[in-house]
Amino acid sequence: MHLMVVEDDDAVALALIDAVNAAGHEAFRAARGADALLRHQQAQLILLDLGLPDMDGLEVLRKLRQVTEVPIVILTARNDERSVVRGLRQGADDYLVKPIGLAVLLARIEAVARRSRVQAPDAGVLAVGDLQVDTGKREAALAGRELSLTAKEFDLLALLAQHAGSVVTREQILDSLWGDAFMAVSRSLDVHLTGLRSKLDRPGMIVNVRGVGYRIEAVDA
Repeated sequence: MHLMVVEDDDAVALALIDAVNAAGHEAFRAARGADALLRHQQAQLILLDLGLPDMDGLEVLRKLRQVTEVPIVILTARNDERSVVRGLRQGADDYLVKPIGLAVLLARIEAVARRSRVQAPDAGVLAVGDLQVDTGKREAALAGRELSLTAKEFDLLALLAQHAGSVVTREQILDSLWGDAFMAVSRSLDVHLTGLRSKLDRPGMIVNVRGVGYRIEAVDA
């Protein structure tokens, strides 16, 4: 299992990484919250300290939960009840207070991993009404008409189709397609979305949920 250790203290980070690696996992470090947001896709589980130099760890947790369901274990010296409650309510899978024995930490990590294990969906054909999206062949057709899509347009369509009927936030789209949910300039998404809508030529199929994101729905020709 690949773990990301989000910890600004060099000695603590090194000890955690050594312990995780010795247990047969692979760990890498992010020393700042911004680094964690950029690299979270590389991790299958995240150990998150709350006392980070660039932003509060609870803010990092909030932003991560906008884009990923990867298990997150808070490991911090902050033991006040308010922080514990906020951390768990904002989506942490466990909340551990330093100092903690390494054997106990590893056991808690493995327990969280077991509870959170989710099988990735196999490549296949997604259907939304008469829209067919073949994620294996990377082909899409609407009412039998093949769609000539760019790579990003296809990825965008496939992402929306995977969540058909539900809203996909802008942050989720940016994170999935560009690897940065919080990029300052997101006009690229708007350009690709406009191109995709034009090629679908089915008004109302991709719904803009103002201030949140987008939803794809089956719409008759």
